Amino acid sequence: MTKNKLGLGEAALVLMVILAIMGIGVIGFGLSPQVPVLLAITVAIFWAKVRGFDWQAINAGIKDGIDKGIIPIVIFILIGAMISTWIAAGTIPTLMVIGFKAISAQWFLPTVFLVCSLVGAAVGSCFTVVSTVGIAFFGIGVTMNFNPALVAGAIIAGGTFGDKLSPLSETNNLAAAVVDTDLFNHMKTILWSTLPAATISTLAFALLGMGHNHADMAKITTTVTALNQDFHISIISLIPIVLVFACAAFKMAAIPTMLLNIFVSAGMMFMNNPQLTITKASNIITNGFVAKTSNHEVNLLLSRGGIVSMMPTVALIVLTLSLGGLLVHFGLISAVMSPLASKLNSAAKLITAALLACIGVNIFVGEQFLSIILPGRAFKQTFNKGGLASAALGRVLEDGGTVLNYLVPWGVGGVFIANTLGVPTMTYLPFVFFSLLCPVFSLLSGFTGIGLKRLDSEKENAGNQAVATQNSN
Repeated sequence: MTKNKLGLGEAALVLMVILAIMGIGVIGFGLSPQVPVLLAITVAIFWAKVRGFDWQAINAGIKDGIDKGIIPIVIFILIGAMISTWIAAGTIPTLMVIGFKAISAQWFLPTVFLVCSLVGAAVGSCFTVVSTVGIAFFGIGVTMNFNPALVAGAIIAGGTFGDKLSPLSETNNLAAAVVDTDLFNHMKTILWSTLPAATISTLAFALLGMGHNHADMAKITTTVTALNQDFHISIISLIPIVLVFACAAFKMAAIPTMLLNIFVSAGMMFMNNPQLTITKASNIITNGFVAKTSNHEVNLLLSRGGIVSMMPTVALIVLTLSLGGLLVHFGLISAVMSPLASKLNSAAKLITAALLACIGVNIFVGEQFLSIILPGRAFKQTFNKGGLASAALGRVLEDGGTVLNYLVPWGVGGVFIANTLGVPTMTYLPFVFFSLLCPVFSLLSGFTGIGLKRLDSEKENAGNQAVATQNSN
């Protein structure tokens, strides 16, 4: 498709132009990320034409990129429907009332972090945590006069940590598959960075919450009164949450879990409001729930959700996946990563380079799965040649890929959370301590050797597992 081999300098220049377009547009001018990404796609396409690629190849690159995101797109659409039905069914309002009664202002932030971690570990999805219990905690925190960005940081950090503790996590399973290691071996390895990051995060949230005495009890009382008057507040309203845990226990996939949850919640809507018509219920699922209480702030907090609310996120996913597909198809990513990977001769250099590659893919492509797949493929053989186990690479893919996607303003995770909680990505970024600390502990592991799995130990573990399997047979 192209006569001349793509060089490192040319590939780096194109990527830097694309990064500058997105960075200046989103961060510099505060634009919605869709337009800068669209402009970046335009640059990539016209560069490809100048380089000799035909339109068929360009279309193939876009299609290949979008194909990888079909399932996440469906999941985001269902999340929109689930948010609106959970509010209408009284699930999120009930969580808020329970939270107001049970959580003190002083320990609110660490409680949010730990509870979101537990829920994330159960369901294996930070997105699900943010869009369900996260919304409830966010409403509580805002009512208690906490900085919205700080509350969002605690929710995201907890959901991300829980995701890393869960065998149901799609990113855990993907990272383990990419590096060809056992899932539970992979999960044990990432604990060397995730546990210290989680411990420091808990302490940080505890310190930031200490001395918080700005909770307006009259405001809380008014909010609880409004919730009790206009929503069905009951333990029965928590059935959708129990259902999520039950589906997780049976290892049900995300899409059927959400579909089941949406229709159970919709059934509860009709039970709570016999006057509700099918047309109105359909409108709630499609366009979101609109709160009409006597409290203006409650109306702002709980007027959200619906399939339509996810469309800006879905549009961005399609655009970022298209851009990622073009960059991969044209060889721009591999042209930069492959020469770098082949010249690394120490554990510290390998870890540093792989982390930077994961961060780079997050920035340029904005897609969580590709930030695992592309560096994983590029560095797998290099890690093995350097004497490092595949599990060591798996941890780097998580610490530089998965957890940082929520901090990229045009990334799929960052845009989803900004739209769901209403807090800009760059505003909550400094408070997502867990995600910021994971790469730091990965680097420390690379330079000190602490918790760094070597190839010999991985082979020994594999041998021991094989012997144990033979003995059991």
